[in-house]
Amino acid sequence: MFRTALRNVLAHKARLLMTVLAVMLGVAFVSGTLVFTDTISDAYRTSSAKGFDRVDVAVTPKAGKAGGNALGEPAALTRTQLDASAKVPGAASAVGVVNGFTAIADRHGKLIGGGWQSQGGNYWGAKDSRYPLKDGAAPHGPHQVAIDSHTAARAGYQVGDTVRLSVDGPVLKPRISGIFTTDDGNVAAGGSLTLFDTATAQRLFGKQGTYDEIDVTAKPGTSQDALKAQLDNALPAHLVKTATGEKLSDDQAEQIASGMSGLRQGLLVFAGIALFVGTFIIANTFTMLVAQRTKELALLRAVGASRRQVTRSVLIEAFVVGTVAGVTGLAAGIGIGAGLRSLMGSFGATVPDGPLVLAPATVAAALVVGVVVTMLAAWIPGRRAARIPPVAAMSSLHAAATTKSLVLRNTIGALFSAAGAAVVVAATTMDGSDGQGPMGLGAVLLIIGVFILTPLLSRPLIAAAAPLLRVFGVSGKLARQNAVRNPRRTAATASALMIGLTLITGMTVMAGSLQTSIDKMAASAIHADYVVSMANGTMLSPDVGKKLAATDGVTASSPLRNAPARIGRKTEYLTGVTGPAIGRLTDLSVADGSFEVGGARIVVDEHTAKKHHWKAGSTFTVHYRDGRSQRLTVAGLYESIAMIRGILIDNTTLSPHQTASADMRVLVRTAGGATGANKDRLEKALGSNPAIQVQDRKDLSNSIARMFTLILNMVYGLLAMAVLVAVLGVINTLAMSVFERAQEIGMLRAIGLDRRSVKRMVRLESLVISLFGGVLGIGLGVFFGWAAGELLGTKMPTYELVLPWGRIALFLLLAGVVGVLAAL
Repeated sequence: MFRTALRNVLAHKARLLMTVLAVMLGVAFVSGTLVFTDTISDAYRTSSAKGFDRVDVAVTPKAGKAGGNALGEPAALTRTQLDASAKVPGAASAVGVVNGFTAIADRHGKLIGGGWQSQGGNYWGAKDSRYPLKDGAAPHGPHQVAIDSHTAARAGYQVGDTVRLSVDGPVLKPRISGIFTTDDGNVAAGGSLTLFDTATAQRLFGKQGTYDEIDVTAKPGTSQDALKAQLDNALPAHLVKTATGEKLSDDQAEQIASGMSGLRQGLLVFAGIALFVGTFIIANTFTMLVAQRTKELALLRAVGASRRQVTRSVLIEAFVVGTVAGVTGLAAGIGIGAGLRSLMGSFGATVPDGPLVLAPATVAAALVVGVVVTMLAAWIPGRRAARIPPVAAMSSLHAAATTKSLVLRNTIGALFSAAGAAVVVAATTMDGSDGQGPMGLGAVLLIIGVFILTPLLSRPLIAAAAPLLRVFGVSGKLARQNAVRNPRRTAATASALMIGLTLITGMTVMAGSLQTSIDKMAASAIHADYVVSMANGTMLSPDVGKKLAATDGVTASSPLRNAPARIGRKTEYLTGVTGPAIGRLTDLSVADGSFEVGGARIVVDEHTAKKHHWKAGSTFTVHYRDGRSQRLTVAGLYESIAMIRGILIDNTTLSPHQTASADMRVLVRTAGGATGANKDRLEKALGSNPAIQVQDRKDLSNSIARMFTLILNMVYGLLAMAVLVAVLGVINTLAMSVFERAQEIGMLRAIGLDRRSVKRMVRLESLVISLFGGVLGIGLGVFFGWAAGELLGTKMPTYELVLPWGRIALFLLLAGVVGVLAAL
């Protein structure tokens, strides 16, 4: 039986090719994901470990009421603690570290690295061992900086050049005094590092006379643990904490692994979808092979093979197919992993250098996934093969499904579908977070139900295409009859395409509706002509708001200032605004009381008010971060939007309690509205700073649209694998169906059907099956998109369903193209 199974694989290798390809693509997706994420993690881990080579022990401030301020935030390290660290017996040196965001522009005024990994720090003394100078000298005074060699090479900067910088808003134009080398992971990943002398860095980053960290190196013969113990004895335990360089390196490696796990899980979900779609092809292929080999299997039963041996022979075939698919998929996955890494570079995301990592777990996963998925999908056809009676060897006919089995299948499918639809609809009436679980369960039940019912649905839906098929004469009539001849086969083929299009359509409906809703929210609630913010989302200097308020043509402006405070036992974030102007810059819907911000009167969004049981007229005590308290009165409750939420308080009330003010963004209204001239005037007032973006409402809408388009394109790309597997399924089914009907097609040719008509018949059959799967997938996708939108609507009052008819038509056309291509 084992030799028979191997011979069957070799005898049907052409028919099993598409099955191997389908499984191989899924395995390649899985192994490619594992290779890619392992490679990136290893590169970042190695790069970050190099950054701790010159740090034996790091001293950082301790958070909490004992070591921090009134809100439990950590206090900065002082010069006294730095000197004490340098004096412990095992310390060779101690360096005070100051860091913060620093954007650097190239010669064309463009931000280098997009600003996300643009960091600044301090160069310690005349010679800093952390940053060996490649050229020039250490920075000295407020008008000199040193930059990393990667940034200098990218921008074409040399020692003596003037460079444009921005820390929190205002443009700085220092001279480059030196260029240094570094193992910093952010720089290796495409970021930039700019160094000032220590006094300048402390002033620019708002840390006068203090440090973020103290890095201590050990004398020869002193271990990291011994140095840590000495520092623990010398420094106040309630104010600082210490960690060895080895521990910091391990912690950062763990953080990198944790950060990559989200990406890995997301990619593996899409790989799982592709494999799930592949199971339909595998089951279909083996079902057809069993049906075509009825006489052969029955003859085996007649000469003594048991049912178990027949099932086992089918599973052996599946094992061989799965093994071949697993090995080839692993090889393809290694190529995919290398390709994804190169693709990141083409998008401007630089990754630290490192080897391609092929872990033993990846090899095992590829082989296990290939074999297990194939054998599970082939198990039911194998069981069906075992039930073929020996007497079937005398006939070429195989028993069709009984009426009882079809009724049972349709009943189960109807129950699953009804239960799934009911749960999904019920979930739309729940609160956003409460409805997520039930909606996911309902979606799974409904997809399973529709899949079970697909044979029943195929007859009426394909019959609906009969008038169009009549146009093609005999070929059209034969195509329709062939498509419904075996409903289960048609259903399994169409279901593979249905799943991919369900997910694509659902995501498209949700994204389009969300974008429209956010646009409406911004248009209705924001009356400001411009929103000014840092390009990378960091805080703005208060000077930016002052410059904008003093600019010609500005009629109203308000910075949105963020500050933590304690209310009762909870920490809440206050949003500071310019009280007299905020009403002219926004039109927030007031649910209770009045929108009045000034002095001790504040307004609160409904969510925060509900949490604290407040209403208009309520009073409460707020404890600021400087330790002082104040009694505030709730003037009104408003409906929050994405940009403005929480407790709004006048900046004149909030600012005295802040040691260093910083703004999230500034709202600006100008005479004449949003015009090109007004925008140019605002940008020039800020020194044409590349790190600051001035956006009108259209710019905000476009940025939202770009974000949704990027996400959708990523999803389309990831789901394309599932659609490709579905295409292979249609090809496989048609190819085996044509082989199965060779005698019948020969008879049609004998009675006058020409070659062109035969080709048209196969093409139309493929088109009908693909469009059937497309209609089911788009229908389910629209339903799930609506349901998910209703759930979002509980959190977003402006949400409304928007059906992207153009894209839906495109998806249906895509299904048709899949059918035509598969028929070739």
